[in-house]
Amino acid sequence: MSYTIALNFEDGVTRFISCKDGETVLDAAYRHKVHLPMDCSDGVCGTCKGTCEQGAFDLGDEYIDEALSDEEAAEGKVLTCQMVPSSDCVVQVPVASTLCKTGVGEFPGRVAEVSRLSEDSFELVVDLDEGEGLTFLPGQYVNIQVPGSDETRSYSFSSLPGERRASFLIRNVPDGLMSGYLTGTAKPEDALTLTGPMGSFYLREVERPVLMLAGGTGLAPFLAMLRQLQERGCDQPVRLLYGVNIDDHLVKLDELDAFVEALPDFAYTTVVADAASEHPRKGYVTHHMAPELLHDGAVDVYLCGPPPMVDAVLTHFREQGIDPASFHYEKFTPSLAPEEAKKEAMA
Repeated sequence: MSYTIALNFEDGVTRFISCKDGETVLDAAYRHKVHLPMDCSDGVCGTCKGTCEQGAFDLGDEYIDEALSDEEAAEGKVLTCQMVPSSDCVVQVPVASTLCKTGVGEFPGRVAEVSRLSEDSFELVVDLDEGEGLTFLPGQYVNIQVPGSDETRSYSFSSLPGERRASFLIRNVPDGLMSGYLTGTAKPEDALTLTGPMGSFYLREVERPVLMLAGGTGLAPFLAMLRQLQERGCDQPVRLLYGVNIDDHLVKLDELDAFVEALPDFAYTTVVADAASEHPRKGYVTHHMAPELLHDGAVDVYLCGPPPMVDAVLTHFREQGIDPASFHYEKFTPSLAPEEAKKEAMA
């Protein structure tokens, strides 16, 4: 038996390794040529200390308190030289990936399909050349090299991890490099290079109600999260508020309806900002954040959208004294060259 361990480095890079039954994370990493920080490997120095965000493991009793105190262990801190997983795990490594003699992965793929979802958005579907698909945490993103250029753009997966076919929702940016490619020259079988996965915005283990807040193509990572919840099962209530500027920008509603049928306690609400819209809910997501969605703070909140939306939600939470159990957000800024999309994540 083996377990999949996601090593999240502080520079945003994630590397996935397999850990054999009874093997420590440190030994498994070295087997994969990932040199995690280490001095003693005996639980004495504390150099290999990280944080396990989810998953089951055993630390044994061979390490000393100076390396890892009881208080640190209670907070999820681990010594990778002593950590023996008994399930898949996500481990935060507090150094850059380059210091561990590793880096971002590179994956070849080919355009399978480009669909115009609205005047504001595309769906790009990519066939991956990797035999077993690309592993990532739902919510994470990759950089995609724009064909015919040396530049890349960052997009969140909307598909399920590990599938041979990956999908992305992409904002149509006037004069944007990727947008120009998708509207002009893109054709099936065009070669693409994906680098990643990256980002600290991803679905954690669901232990309490979840509130998802999406703006525009910020819906993409939530589609990936919902797909995983459907695959693995979820007994907690999950709610999605999905806001756009005009009616035409509402996309993937058929998929959201399918999740309503597939998940035992999922519901979504759409909101349109355009005052001239005949949509039943106008304004912004903050105008429709009913108290029952927040469960008196016993809720995990995930937020992804353009900076004005993210900033508005942060201000609303602060002014209303809303303090959720956990709050994870990512904001993206479509722009012209040299970067069409910048991602900033906060957990």
